[in-house]
Amino acid sequence: MNSTEPAPEQTFFDDPALDIAVAMIMTLATELQVTRDRLRSLEVLLEKQGVLAADALDGYEPDEEESKRLGSDREAFVASLFEAIKRRQASKGAADDLMEQVG
Repeated sequence: MNSTEPAPEQTFFDDPALDIAVAMIMTLATELQVTRDRLRSLEVLLEKQGVLAADALDGYEPDEEESKRLGSDREAFVASLFEAIKRRQASKGAADDLMEQVG
């Protein structure tokens, strides 16, 4: 195999559809955990610095511009989920030193 050829995909099940489904589930789980970690870190930092009250997020409603940005982000996320179907997953996550960078 030369350096321009992709590495072969790992297979765990006889049915390739199961491998694809597991890859999608793992992508979702990874994205969810990264999001939870980052959100919690932001909430703690903002509350400790007195920027926001602990319950400030509960009543937030985005304006039109922010709603569009959120929609675009959501579309990009959904597209990334389907990368597994194309057999081109990529690991994405927060930097290991995130708390040092912000704090």
